[in-house]
Amino acid sequence: MKICIINGPNLNLLGKREPEVYGSQTFEEYFETLKEKFPNIELSYYQSNIEGELIGKIQEVGFSFDGIILNAGAYTHTSIGLGDAMKAVTTAVIEVHISNTYARESFRHQSYLSGNAKGVILGFGLKSYELAIQSFL
Repeated sequence: MKICIINGPNLNLLGKREPEVYGSQTFEEYFETLKEKFPNIELSYYQSNIEGELIGKIQEVGFSFDGIILNAGAYTHTSIGLGDAMKAVTTAVIEVHISNTYARESFRHQSYLSGNAKGVILGFGLKSYELAIQSFL
């Protein structure tokens, strides 16, 4: 099984940015934990702060992987293009958020992705990614 985790803007700052919201661990550190926990799954990871690059990655893996886990960060609330890319591919996409977006600012309550996702997991910290992987098993 092949699953690609795709992270959007500012998620490269995990461990530094707002640790009270996002925790103190980098995603690279957490990704190593995921690979150890799921040794029979080929996990790959991609991060970009650029919307078009995220769309390109979804299109690249969206016909050959078994699953995509997408945390589009702030693009969740603004990007019709990412939602359209999810809809265009055959690989199922799980939308993930580290924080509970509904407990935050009201603009974070809108997602242009959720309607095209297999499911949405939010509010469980980095464990949200693990729950998303488990949903593909």
